[in-house]
Amino acid sequence: MKHYLTAFALVLAAPTAQAQSVIFGAGYSDFSDSAARDEAIFSLEYQHRPFHEATRFSATWGSALSVDTAGDFHIGIGLVGIYTFADNWFVEGSVMPGYFSDGNSLNDLGGEFQIRSLLGVGYTLDSGNRISLAITHKSNASTQDDNPGVNSALLRYHYAF
Repeated sequence: MKHYLTAFALVLAAPTAQAQSVIFGAGYSDFSDSAARDEAIFSLEYQHRPFHEATRFSATWGSALSVDTAGDFHIGIGLVGIYTFADNWFVEGSVMPGYFSDGNSLNDLGGEFQIRSLLGVGYTLDSGNRISLAITHKSNASTQDDNPGVNSALLRYHYAF
C-alpha cells in the first residue's frame, strides 16, 4: 500500500506539459491616428489547455480583455500558438477578433469589430509560470472605411494552473 501512495504522490507532483493559464499584462499603447491619445494599457487573458500538442508546438483557445487609461477596451476570443525552443524560452502568437469600445472618441479605430494580433517572446520559470514581452496590434482589417489601428507593448506574467 505504501508503494501505491508513493507512486500516487509522484504522479500528482509531476508537472503537466501545458496547463491552462491566466495572463496579467501592463504596457503602453500607441494609436496610429495622430489625433488619438496614446495611453497606458492593462490586459487580462485566459488560455485554455492545448487542444493540439507536438514536440515543441502547442495550439489552444484563448480570450483577452484589454483596457487603457482612457477607458478604451477590447474583448476578444481566438487561437493561440506557442513554440518552445532553447530550454525554457518560447514564442507566442495569437489572433483574437472581438469587440472594441472607445472611451475617448479621439481613439476611434473605425468600428466596433477589431482583431487583436499578438507576437511575444518569453521564458518559463521553474514553477511553470512564465514571463513574456509582447507586441499587439488591433485593427478592423479594412472591414470599415476607417482603419487607423493601435499598437501596444506589454510586459506579461502567465500564471499556470
